Parts: sequence; C-alpha cells; structure tokens
Amino acid sequence: MNHHEHMGHGGMDMPSDGPRCNMNMLFTWDTTDLCIVFKQWHISSMFTLIISLLGVAVVTAGYELVREVSRRYEASSGEYMNSLPRRTQEKAERKAKAVKAGLYAIQVFYSFFIMLLFMTYNGWVMLAVAAGAFIGYLGFGGSTATKSVACH
Repeated sequence: MNHHEHMGHGGMDMPSDGPRCNMNMLFTWDTTDLCIVFKQWHISSMFTLIISLLGVAVVTAGYELVREVSRRYEASSGEYMNSLPRRTQEKAERKAKAVKAGLYAIQVFYSFFIMLLFMTYNGWVMLAVAAGAFIGYLGFGGSTATKSVACH
C-alpha cells in the first residue's frame, strides 16, 4: 500500500534545490554527499574533499591566530594603561574593554563554528580540525596550551 498516493502526493517528485546533503549523527569516514556546515559546501569529488579539508585546517589554525591577537592586545593595553595619567585612564579602559569584548565575541563565534565543523561526524573533517589546531599552535601559539578549542 502506497500511503503517499492516498495523501494526494502520488507520483510527485519533490524539486531539488541543489546538492543532496548526507547528514550523519554517527562517526563515519564516508564522504558521499557530505556537506560541511552549509548546503553549498558540498563534497562532490576527491578534489573538493582535499580543498575543503585544507580550508578546514586553515580556518582552525586561524582560531589560534585570533587567540594570540587577543592575548597580545590584552598585554599591550595593560602596559599602555599603566603609562597614562590617572585622569585619562578611565576613558582608555572603557575603549580597551570594548575591544577585548569584540575580540572575545570573535573567539566565541569562531569556536562554535569549529564545533559545527567537528559535528559533521566525519573522520576526515575531524582530522583536518586537529591538524589545523596543531598548525595554528605551532604558528601562533605563543603561550600556554591549557586552553582548548572548546565551544566557549
């Protein structure tokens, strides 16, 4: 018994709005119809897989760059505040706090985006995230490795 015919949908094909995305909720190495975060980021060949994995690694390495920029800004703003006369420190502190908040927001957004990359549950994407974190730390990690690329 075909229930679709009884509901008035018999013989109708649903229109396709682009590539079909295979959404896995279990770990897999399969890249068939893999979409990374967006429907438009569709893996359709070995070439697009390799380019995408390199892109994921670059994006993840960039997170460490943002963290390092934040650390350096915080250190330099502290030194700058100490060099100012007391009456101008308050205004400079407000500006520095706004910049720090902006950098923090970028870090939070970035970390959640990396979480979404990881949540493809695809082993290749997960390895690219780890490789990007490794490369990013080597390139930009000037301080401790105790903080992680956690969601927040």
